[in-house]
Amino acid sequence: MNSQIVIDRMKKTDWNQVRNIFIEGIHTGNATFETGAPTWEEWDREHFSVCRLVARKGEDVVGWAALTPISKREAHAGAAEVSIYISGSSTGNGVGTKLLQVMVNASEDHDFWSLEANIFPENKSSISLHKKCGFTEVGVRHRLGKLNGVWRDVVILERRSAIIGVD
Repeated sequence: MNSQIVIDRMKKTDWNQVRNIFIEGIHTGNATFETGAPTWEEWDREHFSVCRLVARKGEDVVGWAALTPISKREAHAGAAEVSIYISGSSTGNGVGTKLLQVMVNASEDHDFWSLEANIFPENKSSISLHKKCGFTEVGVRHRLGKLNGVWRDVVILERRSAIIGVD
């Protein structure tokens, strides 16, 4: 299946499919603290305009990835949090690996030197995916927030570029 997957720039017209995949992630209970999907306008405002990617199988979006700022400070302009979501019907087929590898390359093309991922420890497949793509575990934030009334820990992973921000 991986060879049928094309990684492409996300377009506004992809939003309904992107949103549906995000909602799938919300329903797993192990993908995000969010309990509802934003509007396009809200999502667009929160994410960098560059490095918005989708994985396509034919006309269908089967995964997406995007970056959000970790801070408004100028000193952190090259550091971003990565979000990646794969449709339930496409997990385990290499889509995530292909999408995250392209994201890493695209982020360096846009001068990002550090990518961060915040993942629930129960989401072992996402942790494994990030480690496969060069992320290392930085630590765990214990009881960072409540989701549906339950305290949740978050594993922090980071990928530091070997070519951007090395001066």
